[in-house]
Amino acid sequence: MLYITRKFHFSASHRVYNPKLSDEENFKTYGKCSNPNGHGHNYEMDVTVEGEIDPELGYVMDLTQLKLLVEKEIIDKVDHKNLNMDVDFMKGVLPSTENIAVTFWNQVESKINTPLRKLHSIRIRETINNSVEYRGKI
Repeated sequence: MLYITRKFHFSASHRVYNPKLSDEENFKTYGKCSNPNGHGHNYEMDVTVEGEIDPELGYVMDLTQLKLLVEKEIIDKVDHKNLNMDVDFMKGVLPSTENIAVTFWNQVESKINTPLRKLHSIRIRETINNSVEYRGKI
């Protein structure tokens, strides 16, 4: 099995809060991430595809095609946006890094998977110290 990875960057703001809770309860749960005016990050994302080499292409997946797909389906929609308010596929999703990774997975999985390859993981680095990796449902 081979694994190929493409790195992406985007900047986005968000507010991590549960609308069912008061501002005080949100602050207790999410700290400064629940600031009513939100906050932003310069995210890094790795998209990894696993599979066998396509005998006609010589690749698991053309990395340029992966780049174009992820840019169209994710990056162009989230870069320099507020994840809570500006991104249709994030509406109603509490934008923790965990939920962002799952939601991004759902945006591209069906467009990547073929009989020879499948989406292996999406890793999102929110800060230099914090990252999340999602590998799909078990």
